[in-house]
Amino acid sequence: MCSDNHQNGRLLLCHQCDMLVALPDLEEGKKAVCPRCDTLLTAKWKEPRNQPTGYAVSALFMLLLACLFPFVSMNVAGIVSEITLTEIPKIMFSEDYSSMAVFFLIFVQLVPAFCMVSIIFLCQNIKMARRLKVELARILFQMKTWCMAEIFLAGVLVSFVKLMAYGDIAVGLSFLPYCLFCLFQIRAFQCLDRYWIWNEIESAPKINVPLKTGKPGLIQGVRLCQCCTAILPAQKHQCPRCYSKGHARRHYSLQWTMALLITSAILYIPANMLPIMVTQTLGSDINSTILEGIILLWSTGSYPVALVIFVASIMVPLLKMLAICWLCWDAKRHGRYNSETMHFIYEMVEFVGRWSMIDVFVIAVLSALVRMGQFMSIYPATGAILFASVVILTMFASMTFDPRLTWDKANKKFELRNNEES
Repeated sequence: MCSDNHQNGRLLLCHQCDMLVALPDLEEGKKAVCPRCDTLLTAKWKEPRNQPTGYAVSALFMLLLACLFPFVSMNVAGIVSEITLTEIPKIMFSEDYSSMAVFFLIFVQLVPAFCMVSIIFLCQNIKMARRLKVELARILFQMKTWCMAEIFLAGVLVSFVKLMAYGDIAVGLSFLPYCLFCLFQIRAFQCLDRYWIWNEIESAPKINVPLKTGKPGLIQGVRLCQCCTAILPAQKHQCPRCYSKGHARRHYSLQWTMALLITSAILYIPANMLPIMVTQTLGSDINSTILEGIILLWSTGSYPVALVIFVASIMVPLLKMLAICWLCWDAKRHGRYNSETMHFIYEMVEFVGRWSMIDVFVIAVLSALVRMGQFMSIYPATGAILFASVVILTMFASMTFDPRLTWDKANKKFELRNNEES
């Protein structure tokens, strides 16, 4: 297939396996996936402007309501403690736990709100400088992974189970709006198509290179712009549409990934050995590690919650580090497994990595809500900061890893087979 089809916007390089795919004429509600790795390429929504905008506006409205009224309350022996969403970071700042407060502000409030506002501005084509629109789109798709509102909500539900052993828990007026905010922001992202957004900003740059579908871009001398999905000559390092710089393969991808992985592995040990939470009861301090918290939940009969915390906080970070290490080993041509298997492992790593933040958000809720003086108070400890650092570093490690490296073995076989046939 020649470059004319690309100029009409009908070709796309898969960002996971680098296969050049001809996009079909999609009906409303249909999606186009890569035939080799099943990665979603683009989707055609019935109302590509109004659907994401509607969900984003609804999400922002629900977030505003959630910040105005009490979120949760606790009653222990007649002593009532009540918090709002905005009070959680304030309390942690006042108690000199600024790191936890910053995590909460960024991942639970600021980034989700910014993303919703960006969706509204981009989908409604609000008049602004083109460079500003490009920067807004770039930041939006980079920040999408760091929206953790739904993970915080899961952490709140887990904290309810822990607090039921001490007193009565009640949800406030803002709890339901916050649940709706989580649902609406997830739906807004689902209805937002990156390929459509960037074509609305500006058509993809033309390329005068003969292209053939079903063939990797690297073999054909072209590369994908990971930011705006444009197809560019492999030697062109800056995209003329979104101004982002890149290469056919991320430079020093494996080196950066392994450096971040080793750092997270070093922090993982003290994060599990040091206390993540301190409970003060009648003047005595009780230190709790992650494993001790899981054992306590199991002993009180909260088996599902204990399993969730064990999987999310112990197994997932450890297995994620092992999986990333395996991916790097395979990318260096040492692995014996096929590219499909390694691609599945990479997708699992990408999906589950964020959910390890549940325990961090549980501590944020507990430390903000349980403030009853000498009777009972809960404070975050050093282990919580270290554990949050482990989760963030492993997320960065998976981001710096170039998944196309796992397909390069198959690409070389593809090229050798074509050379033999010719």
